[in-house]
Amino acid sequence: MIKQDAAGCRTFPEKNIVVDLVITGGGLSGVCAAITAARQGLRVALVQDRSVLGGNASSEVRLWILGATSHMGNNNRWAREGGLVDEILVENTYRNPEGNPVIFDMILLDKVTQEPNITLLLNTTVYEAEKKNDEEISALRAYCSQNQTAYLLKAPLFIDASGDGVVGFLSGAAFRMGAEKREEFGELFAPSEAYGELLGHSLYFYSKDTGRPVKFTPPAFALQDITKVPRYRSFNAREYGCKLWWIEYGGRLDTVHDTEIIKWELWKVVYGVWHHIKNSGQFPEAENLTLEWVGMIPGKRESRRFEGDYMMRQQDVVEQRTHEDAVAFGGWSIDLHPADGVFSEKPGCNQWHSKGVYQIPYRSLYSRNIRNLLLGGRTISASHVAYGSTRVMATSAHVTQAAAMAAVLCTEKGILPADIIANGHTKELQQRLLQTGQYIPGLLYRSPLDHTATATLSASSELVLKEFPGQPLLKPLDVSVAQMIPLPAGKAPLMAFHAEADAAGTLEVELRISSKSGNHTPDETLARQTLALQPGRNCLQLQFDADMKEAGYAFVTFFKTPGVRLHYTGKRVTGLLSVFNTVNKAVSNFGKQTPPEDIGMDAFEFWCPQRRPEGHNLDFRLPDGLHAFSVENIRNGVERPTTQPNAWVADWNDPNPAITLQWSKPKKISTIELFFDTDYDHPMESVLMTHPETAMPFCVQAYRVKDGAGNILFEKKDNYQAFNRLQLPEAVHTDQLVIEVEHPSSEVPAAVCAVRCY
Repeated sequence: MIKQDAAGCRTFPEKNIVVDLVITGGGLSGVCAAITAARQGLRVALVQDRSVLGGNASSEVRLWILGATSHMGNNNRWAREGGLVDEILVENTYRNPEGNPVIFDMILLDKVTQEPNITLLLNTTVYEAEKKNDEEISALRAYCSQNQTAYLLKAPLFIDASGDGVVGFLSGAAFRMGAEKREEFGELFAPSEAYGELLGHSLYFYSKDTGRPVKFTPPAFALQDITKVPRYRSFNAREYGCKLWWIEYGGRLDTVHDTEIIKWELWKVVYGVWHHIKNSGQFPEAENLTLEWVGMIPGKRESRRFEGDYMMRQQDVVEQRTHEDAVAFGGWSIDLHPADGVFSEKPGCNQWHSKGVYQIPYRSLYSRNIRNLLLGGRTISASHVAYGSTRVMATSAHVTQAAAMAAVLCTEKGILPADIIANGHTKELQQRLLQTGQYIPGLLYRSPLDHTATATLSASSELVLKEFPGQPLLKPLDVSVAQMIPLPAGKAPLMAFHAEADAAGTLEVELRISSKSGNHTPDETLARQTLALQPGRNCLQLQFDADMKEAGYAFVTFFKTPGVRLHYTGKRVTGLLSVFNTVNKAVSNFGKQTPPEDIGMDAFEFWCPQRRPEGHNLDFRLPDGLHAFSVENIRNGVERPTTQPNAWVADWNDPNPAITLQWSKPKKISTIELFFDTDYDHPMESVLMTHPETAMPFCVQAYRVKDGAGNILFEKKDNYQAFNRLQLPEAVHTDQLVIEVEHPSSEVPAAVCAVRCY
């Protein structure tokens, strides 16, 4: 029993936590940063003011995670973010293909708690910053409402991934809210005058079919006149969750301090919407539906943006500008919403896409005036317009992984964030990120410690694709389609396709490329042919009078033709993809982007893949063979398709696919890193949507690693992750490594994207 006599004022107990890095904010950004830093050896305190991790992706908000892939609705191929973002999304797809947000909560908690270097503080709010001097934070004060405990969090470095930038705000870091005027950065999409309007908050609900009639009596505060929502006719009994992202409000208020006001207005709308669906009589199909869940906190889009040594701007996104200090990438559209949100007469958003992904510089990831504060998530240094693209979760988390690795480098070298550039450590930061699978467009991984670079490489076979085995699939040419084929520089090779025609006619075919290397927007036509079709089967011999200026993907483009069916194949291969000129209204893709002339955006067509089980390759033949799958690809420094597949692929008929690394003298090896293909083109939305498979069809699931004497050093039979880091119990001295892999299936040959050994 505890008994205390009457006393004066009491205080809560306080715990001092001293670590190498304090990360505030346990959304996807904070989680990815914490794990990244912890695996590199830093002691990390992760402080989250909610009871679950995940932020907007958690069961409290339930927004799907997206980034550069944009629902497969843009021209950014193989653009899913790497590193921990990819690891978590792959894990969620494997364990939770149904997109259950509660299971996603569990996965994040599981990932964090497996790291012994992370001290996790849930339900803990940072409320004060203590400073060493005007330019440095010494500690944060925080409070947990659940255990009535105060914390003093001390560290030499801090990352603010809190969304609203609580640490930056409390410590005096320079920040902005609202839009800059056009003249400041020369952004044509910016307003002519600066204004304070912001992107608002959204609040979601889930419905459930109970199998029997359910009545609904709305609360008194529910919106009674649904016509106050101009888009009220868009409401229906089928859509729920973040598909109703446009239930948005608060853009004319202070999106930090007015959050509770905004939440109540959104509650009014949500319960008013459900009252309309259940009781208006317009939705008899809703008779058995109940309101299963309504968000208790809204999902935020925009609040404070902090100033770094560089502020990203519209031109960085649209022109895909390069930066010497690039550490991450983005690819979501510039996505700005009307300030009045759900009450606006305007469309719910204006999404303008770029032709490809863009680099994000390290100079935007630390405060310009608080020297030991790194910026993460959506708080990074970007203009209001550029922020319309950088703010989405997968991009934010990818950025924060880079901030975490910068903290690792700062700790190892005893320096502050800006010193990484000033002292010439940028390339080292980039290489450390690339090693973990953090894709940075235009950069290659190179390490003098990697023995793969000096090995003689051989393989049991290499796929030289002349034709696809098996029977073709016939599909109507009711939408224009292009087969992406990685071709070398020089004259376009002879190709053959097949078509079935109902009647005599013609078929228009073009050979296209992207005007910018590394992009996958087919905006430049090299040659065009008009082919005569006869009734029945037609063998289409294509010999384009064109030269590939440089190696890259060519788009063999067949235009929509009624009464014609093309031959497809059920076989899939790493780095081969078909794309279609279709519409995806969810991301403002209407087949072609046609912006006004005065907003600084490009006009171009959208050519996007189809989700599996669709999205088959066209059944083509190359008499000279496609030589794009060499074993040399495993050490070229890229682990995903870009301008070529960047992978070794075994022959279809190879019964025992294997790669051999041979050295003239034995090497001491303690660590082996393998990268497999987890289909970076699949967006892997984390909640609500379902996925057709748990493991990506290209990913090698079973493999073993042997030394020169045939001893098995490592074996795995249930792999589904891209990055496999094998830490051997004891270092081995060997002049040979053999990596034996199994084909993922009869439809997909085995592929290895990278091998490294140290």
